[in-house]
Amino acid sequence: MMALFDKTALECSKLVTERYSTSFTLGIKTLDRKFHFPIYAIYGFVRYADEIVDTFHDFDKKTLLERFKHDTYQAIEEGISMNPVLHSFQLVVSQYHIEHDLIEAFLKSMEMDLYCQEYDADGYNEYIYGSAEVVGLMCLRVFCEGNLAEFNRLCEPARKLGAAFQKVNFLRDMKSDFVERGRTYFPGVDFSNFGSEVKQLIEADIQRDFNEAYLGIMNLPRGARMGVYLAYIYYQTLFNKIKQLPASRIQNERVRVPNPQKFALLAQTYLKYRLNVI
Repeated sequence: MMALFDKTALECSKLVTERYSTSFTLGIKTLDRKFHFPIYAIYGFVRYADEIVDTFHDFDKKTLLERFKHDTYQAIEEGISMNPVLHSFQLVVSQYHIEHDLIEAFLKSMEMDLYCQEYDADGYNEYIYGSAEVVGLMCLRVFCEGNLAEFNRLCEPARKLGAAFQKVNFLRDMKSDFVERGRTYFPGVDFSNFGSEVKQLIEADIQRDFNEAYLGIMNLPRGARMGVYLAYIYYQTLFNKIKQLPASRIQNERVRVPNPQKFALLAQTYLKYRLNVI
């Protein structure tokens, strides 16, 4: 019956992913089936932590995050949790030997969102590492299936991909982060005076991350390559839309890639995969 409990917990993390992110759900579905539930479990974990600091405004976020952190480590230590998202996550941590340092860095970044409103360069890099790069490394642990040499070879591109995704999110969500949460992530950037020159500098930095990440994607195990490439091409498409807009539009609207375009990207990616182009 333990297998039934495990499977039910993993199904819960799958549901969380499907409800919160169309793009990541599409990406996961194009991975080899053996990777589906482990990546759902990682996404469910990071999504719930992120919800605490970004959404639960009428509750004591600090207490909720401390409890979530305590419950996470207790689940990992005991090998079980009655919270299905944490139970599925601890299964993956145990099976794929995900380092506790990665989990700690992630939770530290979530905590930073509770008290940091503006970031200097060091804080910005620390936040991006903990909130995004380590998530890429957790997923890479799954994709490499214990192959340490392969993991070490691909860890830097995995970090760059996570960083690119997060920085695009910062641009896309600039209005809501500032207006609703009082946050400005880009160091030295004044939201009220955000102009084209600063925007272009940020975009150049993001494109460098995308370029370095691409080289790693092409060297991923074949069962992981299509799904990660799809997430990459979706975010690159979103980024290209952002680049085409003036800074004033970024300050006043949230740029999206419509679902029909996402499905078109899926079809294009599948064709490239079948033709061995990726």
